[in-house]
Amino acid sequence: MLRHKLTQTDYFLIAANLLPVAGVWEWGWSPKEVFLVYCLETILIGIFNLFKLGLVTAIRKEDTWYNGGGSSQQSGFLFIFFFLFHYGFFVAIQMGIFFSVSGIGAGHDIGFFNFFFRLPELMSRNSWYLLGTFIFCYLYKTIIDFVVSGEYKTISMSRLMFQPYGRIFIQQFTVILGSAFLSFGAGKIFILVFALIKIYFEILLDLNRYINRATKIIEERQKLKDQRSGGSVQ
Repeated sequence: MLRHKLTQTDYFLIAANLLPVAGVWEWGWSPKEVFLVYCLETILIGIFNLFKLGLVTAIRKEDTWYNGGGSSQQSGFLFIFFFLFHYGFFVAIQMGIFFSVSGIGAGHDIGFFNFFFRLPELMSRNSWYLLGTFIFCYLYKTIIDFVVSGEYKTISMSRLMFQPYGRIFIQQFTVILGSAFLSFGAGKIFILVFALIKIYFEILLDLNRYINRATKIIEERQKLKDQRSGGSVQ
């Protein structure tokens, strides 16, 4: 189940996830700010996935859309809009839970519509440095593992659209648990545990591999179903 070989970009992400642990335990960083950056990382992943979908759309224009009852060729913009709405819905729920349970929302009068406007007052210089580190890592990973490798030429847009969801399911649980830890003042312990969980599930376990495998099975079954239905019509 674990990766047999890590890439250079994987080591960059491991280092980026361990940096805030050192910051909280050794350099006096705020656990709440660090955990906020982890939440923002989920948004960051969605933004980079939108870029990937946009690149594939620019090259391929359209791809096969599976709707359960059949399949059809659709513009890549349909995949982009669906991902933007669906992924954004999960992120909004996650952020709402975090701000509610941790008490940050009530303490800073933060709601759904003013979050990004009030964000600067929640972030110190260290937090921006940490967020910048994640931006660099994901930018590097996208360029090397997606563009330079040529994956954008072959990956299906359905598979690409669902890649970030493994992270969402893990982080929904950890955000709830982490917010509770933060509210009880056990931020240091949780940041350490959370970082190790992230490294294990997102890098060592390689969730994207299993998501790709699941979507590939769905695609193959739908193609077989289309072929059978086409043959019966004839």
